[in-house]
Amino acid sequence: MIEDLAAMKQSLAADTEPPEGLGDELRSLWYAKKGDWESAHNIAQDIDTKMGSWIHALLHLIEGDLGNAGYWYARAGRPARTPDEIDAAWEELVQANL
Repeated sequence: MIEDLAAMKQSLAADTEPPEGLGDELRSLWYAKKGDWESAHNIAQDIDTKMGSWIHALLHLIEGDLGNAGYWYARAGRPARTPDEIDAAWEELVQANL
């Protein structure tokens, strides 16, 4: 079970699959950081909450689609981030979902 940001980062280095017991939000973020955008996006697009929109925004930011990212940030009620903030935005999302 992932209890903090350090454990999440450690699982990324050690595991080829997300740890058991992660909710959809953290699973999506795990795949995003692992570089599996498609899996991360498939999970995020089925999370019909503001949190899901926030994660979806980050994924489109990673993709480089700033217009789409801006749309999802607005749906999440969050300020848009820039490509140079991807790592910080990912960490913020992980902490918000722990």
